[in-house]
Amino acid sequence: MWWPFSRKEGSEFSSSSTAEQVTHAIHGYGLTAIVTGASSGIGAETTRVLAMRGVHVIMAVRNVNAGKDVKQAILEGIPTAKVDVMELDLSSMASVRKFASEFNASELPLNILINNAGIFGPPFMLSEDNIELQFAINHLGHFLLTNLLLDTMKKTTRESKKQGRIVNVSSNGHRLTYRQGILFDKLNDQSSYRTMCAYGQSKLANILHANELARRLKEEGVDITANSLHPGVIGTNIHRYNSVLSAIPEVFKTLANFVLKNVQQGAATTCYVALHPQVSRISGEYFSDSNLAKTSSQGRDIDMAKKLWDFSMNLIK
Repeated sequence: MWWPFSRKEGSEFSSSSTAEQVTHAIHGYGLTAIVTGASSGIGAETTRVLAMRGVHVIMAVRNVNAGKDVKQAILEGIPTAKVDVMELDLSSMASVRKFASEFNASELPLNILINNAGIFGPPFMLSEDNIELQFAINHLGHFLLTNLLLDTMKKTTRESKKQGRIVNVSSNGHRLTYRQGILFDKLNDQSSYRTMCAYGQSKLANILHANELARRLKEEGVDITANSLHPGVIGTNIHRYNSVLSAIPEVFKTLANFVLKNVQQGAATTCYVALHPQVSRISGEYFSDSNLAKTSSQGRDIDMAKKLWDFSMNLIK
């Protein structure tokens, strides 16, 4: 968090590095990426920087008009950028299936999938599929999306001879989850709902999903990596449901800028894991500040990861 006083370890990057810095001199020409939640915050910056490096980016967004505005802004700064906008509402399995169907029908390749979109701290709500909302958007929608796009990624990897990468944007907030880790038996129980614990649960699920997916891909001998990451604490609109954070006086927000990452720094680890050659042999790991990091013990629980996989498969049927 205290990025002004950070030091570089492992890679040559630190918490103060920006997305442009961690991808300097890396070209992504010929690569196609999907970025969810790309119409604002670190998703928009991830899209801009990937496009700057030559990647064809599909912005998967709930608000298409907002996505088009971001696309236009990117094109004004990078006239050669290849960016498209497609509608995706991760709280709706029908929307996820529609998006995946349309993308797969386009016959575009898919080299990089960045599961970035997220929601933080809403009051108890159920999705249209009757799933607790933070779990539905942060984990299950991405789990289904990844599952539906995986064959296309495998085909692209096989035909292009280029490694595929799946990146789950998690959070160190995964440590705030319920004592049991995942409430498999009480996921949609309002009386058991704790806002921060539910957020932590969904972010733990992002990590376990990547870990189990990495294990399965390695077992298949497929050249696709799956990793998760903590982007840092960033002042974006993901905090819109948190009345405490949104009500902080401006003077304290100014001071917080010395503690919080800005969007350019917040997108760095995502872009690093998605593009950097240093990550090419790494899968099933967790990153923070563009370096390898440690999760909680629950984030390394192999049995819980397998149980979550089966649990999620049953939910998306």
